[in-house]
Amino acid sequence: MTERLYYDDSYMKEFDAEVVRAELRRGRPIVALNRSAFYPTSGGQPYDTGTINDARVTDVFVDADGEVWHEIDAPLDVGTQVHGKIDWARRWDHMQQHGGEHMIAGAVYNLTGGMTIGLHLGAEVSSIDVQFADGSTHMDAELIAKIEDYVNERIQMDAPIRCWFPSAEELASLPLRKAPTVKEHVRIVAMGDFEMVACGGTHPSSTGQIGLVKIVSAASERGKLRLSFVCGMRAYRDYRQNYNCAWAAANLMSTRPEKLPELLESTLQRLKDTERELNRLRRERLLENVPELLAHAEPIPGGGKLVCELADCDAAALKELASKLIEENGMVALLGAKNGEKCNFVFARSADLDLAMGKLLSEAAKPLGGKGGGRPDFAQGGGPAEVLDAARILVMKGVEA
Repeated sequence: MTERLYYDDSYMKEFDAEVVRAELRRGRPIVALNRSAFYPTSGGQPYDTGTINDARVTDVFVDADGEVWHEIDAPLDVGTQVHGKIDWARRWDHMQQHGGEHMIAGAVYNLTGGMTIGLHLGAEVSSIDVQFADGSTHMDAELIAKIEDYVNERIQMDAPIRCWFPSAEELASLPLRKAPTVKEHVRIVAMGDFEMVACGGTHPSSTGQIGLVKIVSAASERGKLRLSFVCGMRAYRDYRQNYNCAWAAANLMSTRPEKLPELLESTLQRLKDTERELNRLRRERLLENVPELLAHAEPIPGGGKLVCELADCDAAALKELASKLIEENGMVALLGAKNGEKCNFVFARSADLDLAMGKLLSEAAKPLGGKGGGRPDFAQGGGPAEVLDAARILVMKGVEA
């Protein structure tokens, strides 16, 4: 079985070994070594990448017997003496994220009693799922800040991080945050005197090397609370990006970043008020145009008149316009209004006509990727502007009730 060198030294970047097994998996060569510093995917931490001789390592995994396998892009024969090199940037990032996760999970447990159920180290953001005794899936901003302060204060202590395999007797006496998930070869990770848990991952040698921890979101996920976070250089890059964005936005508004929320709130309120007033004026202008629309209505074969119009208004005004038009006897109103790249539609008819508006809208919209339906006298839907022309053609050909 592979000797896992990262257990004793997670800072090992290069090592020598021998190929002891070589196979194919899904057409790709895989090799097992007598010793390896490559971390295999497990415990929520992704595998290491790098090279073995000139072959690039594209995956590392453990089989059911505990053997570590390395997927490579060029075959190696059994007995070959090899030199392995770890992609250190990737390993170090994972060490910072995993170390930060321990501290966040410990802080959550110490401050709230919440138990961490799972870890996922993503390429950009990592996350843990937390289960609370009362079933809560919410965490407010004040508590998130308290957890961040708790963690970052302990990071600044630069407390030692120790990883070891204790004896059964020692293991039974340790104040673990939660019980180990394995019975044998239990590896313990302790951070100062404030965090201790079983874990087989790679971590920095002191909390100070984690650098910085920032929780970026807290959301309900499948009956648990999911905390997403960034640590170390990821947290620094996140801060730099947000700093630059905040100042760019502040400069556009001729203010400072700390004044942005207040200024944006007042600006958005003014925009809402302006939009509301603009819609009112559009509606008034639209309704003033009803006599002209009626005067230019198109005769329908077999009786009645048709108004087919693409208006500049909101959905409420469109419905009001349709209602006004069909107050006249013998009227069919096929109306649309732009809504982004598509249109909202309102199809309506006077009470004295016997045309099925819901059916008309559905038949006109569906072939064009739109949708809609409704009552025989009034229907609503959405789709491309061409739906109006298609509906007009159907009306002129005659629509069944």
